Amino acid sequence: MWGPLSRTPGAGGTLFLGIPRGCWSSAHAGLGPGQRRFCPELCQINVRPGFNSSPHPRGLLCGYDLIMSDQIKFIVDNLNKEPFRKNYNLITFDSLEPMQLLQVLNDVLAEIDPKQVVDIREEMPEQTAKRMLSLLGILKYKPPGNATDMSTFRQGLVIGSKPVIYPVLHWLLQRTNELKKRAYLARFLIKLEVPSEFLQDETVADTNKQYEELMEAFKNLHKECEQLKTSGFSTAEIRRDIIAMEEEKDQLIKRVERLKKRVETVQNHQRMLKIARQLRVEKEREEFLAQQKQEQKNQLFHAVQRLQRVQNQLKSMRHAAADAKPESLMKRLEEEIKFNSYMVTEKFPKELESKKKELHFLQKVVSEPAMGHSDLLELESKINEINTQINQLIEKKMMRNEPIEGKLSLYRQQASIISRKKEAKAEELQEAKEKLANLEREVSVKTNQTREFDGTRVLKGDEFKRYVSKLRSKSTVFKKKHQIIAEFKAEFGLLQRTEELLKQRHENIQHQLQTVEEKKGISGYSYTQEELERVSALKTEVDEMKGRTLDDMSEMVKKLNSLVSEKKSALAPVIKELRQLRQKCQELTQECDEKKSQYDSCAAGLESNRSKLEQEVRGLREECLQEESRYHYTNCMIKNLEIQLRRATDEMKAYVSSDQQEKRKAIREQYTKNIAEQENLGKKLREKQKAVRESHGPNMKQAKMWRDFEQLMECKKQCFLKQQSQTPMGQRNLLGTNISCFEETFI
Repeated sequence: MWGPLSRTPGAGGTLFLGIPRGCWSSAHAGLGPGQRRFCPELCQINVRPGFNSSPHPRGLLCGYDLIMSDQIKFIVDNLNKEPFRKNYNLITFDSLEPMQLLQVLNDVLAEIDPKQVVDIREEMPEQTAKRMLSLLGILKYKPPGNATDMSTFRQGLVIGSKPVIYPVLHWLLQRTNELKKRAYLARFLIKLEVPSEFLQDETVADTNKQYEELMEAFKNLHKECEQLKTSGFSTAEIRRDIIAMEEEKDQLIKRVERLKKRVETVQNHQRMLKIARQLRVEKEREEFLAQQKQEQKNQLFHAVQRLQRVQNQLKSMRHAAADAKPESLMKRLEEEIKFNSYMVTEKFPKELESKKKELHFLQKVVSEPAMGHSDLLELESKINEINTQINQLIEKKMMRNEPIEGKLSLYRQQASIISRKKEAKAEELQEAKEKLANLEREVSVKTNQTREFDGTRVLKGDEFKRYVSKLRSKSTVFKKKHQIIAEFKAEFGLLQRTEELLKQRHENIQHQLQTVEEKKGISGYSYTQEELERVSALKTEVDEMKGRTLDDMSEMVKKLNSLVSEKKSALAPVIKELRQLRQKCQELTQECDEKKSQYDSCAAGLESNRSKLEQEVRGLREECLQEESRYHYTNCMIKNLEIQLRRATDEMKAYVSSDQQEKRKAIREQYTKNIAEQENLGKKLREKQKAVRESHGPNMKQAKMWRDFEQLMECKKQCFLKQQSQTPMGQRNLLGTNISCFEETFI
């Protein structure tokens, strides 16, 4: 997509322009030929070592300063969201000055802790760094590296270094909510250290003690608050439940009062209530006794089953004891003793020794200082040397080819194979025993659970079959009963739905009746009529109870009618005033609806205009960015073509020129000259290779003869020295002169 831009004369390689977003580039600094790295955004012109770079266009990022990563994308995305709304992109964020970058970090810290809202231009750099470092310490931020890197971290925080601030921003934006909570708690839970000499004062000590108690109380209250937040209970739901329970309580109280009134009309109701109470107590006792009787029957059944199982176990054990022989028991015990003795004497000591060696080696490794890359390379080289020595020794041993040692090695190999098989079988046996023990424990646990559940053990054989048949019969009965219950539930649902519909219909009729009464101006008439009916019903009951005459009933009706007329006359002016107020309320609601519709239409029009303008602005910005990048690309391509055209014209001039010096400067002439020189050099090397091949055999033979001659002379020298040490002094001088003369003549 992007071609080579320029090449420096006399240097090899290619200069690459910035690559568009989403392409693979090998132009980044520090990458060799053929290596590629994904470039997420436009990079500045990146130059490999040995190349000249032209000034890069404005608005592009430099690959040497920063290679875009997912970390920076995450920071920019979060800064563009609420509550920061910075409106950055990768280019504008990377082009921030150190002071602006520090202000961004301070804004993020201010979102976590409101006390950090400061304009860093009005603050000294040391104070800014101290404040940020203290807050990061409270938030438990751990900078990467060791103690030496901590000083680098502090310096980078003071000067606004990007490699220091970017990880801090990434860490803060990842866990903003958690850090807000930590900063809030730090205001109350960071303990003030009071010197011990001040604590000698009683007032200071009491205040400090009270301060610690308040801190503990705050901790407990905060824990309770968090538990209530996470418990899932809602205050609205609790209030609704309380209101429903109060309504239900009122309904029950009314129902009880109604029943009491209904019972009071019956003769001897106290005696009947007492008898009913005794009947209920006796029924509860009967149910308890029936349940107790059923439990005792179950216990008896379980006891009989347990007795049968114990008898069967006793029979099987007697049968096994009758079939068992002392020889088989002794054999089994001997095998077990052999296995245990092997485990104790051979296997466990070896494992213990290996564990001790491993522990010693690990302790040695822990006690040694930390190893670096150079130490690892040195150890690898030592390991390679030792491996080569081992291989050489093995080869020497194999070259000796001693038959006795070969037989012993065969026997040793067979013995090692047998020992390994033995160890493997022992391990398999141990694992099988452990598995058997685990299964036995599981069986015992399951039996205990079943015994706790229904007081019985696991059934076997015919008992289990009888139990299964009994369960099947019970399941059929259960299915029938369940079907009947389902039918009852369906019928209950239908009746409940019918009741709800009737209630809803009744409420609707009541509501319609109230609206009609309000329209006619006689609101409350139905309620009054109901009260009249209720009063008349009470009146009839009272008449039945006390035997009143018809005259008393007519008087009561007259009184009630007079009361109703009085209430109507009292409510007439209120009803008239209420009609006027309702008419006024209808006019106001109509006017409010009109204004609201006008407001909604105006707001919708403004919102649509705003969205259209935003889309136009966004499209124009994108078009501007595309045109700017196209302009930079066209400009660079023009420069590239101009340089290539200049080089082509220079080459053509040099090739056409009659001057030999100019022709020699042409690239074609230089290449032809280099090709001729390389061909001559290859010809000379081939001749030299041929001569070396021809003289290789005689030369090797001559070298072998010289080595043999040298060994012979060394042997003669040793013999002469040995003879000289055995002869007297005078003869030794004579021999020395002779050997020196011989050496001189030889040399």
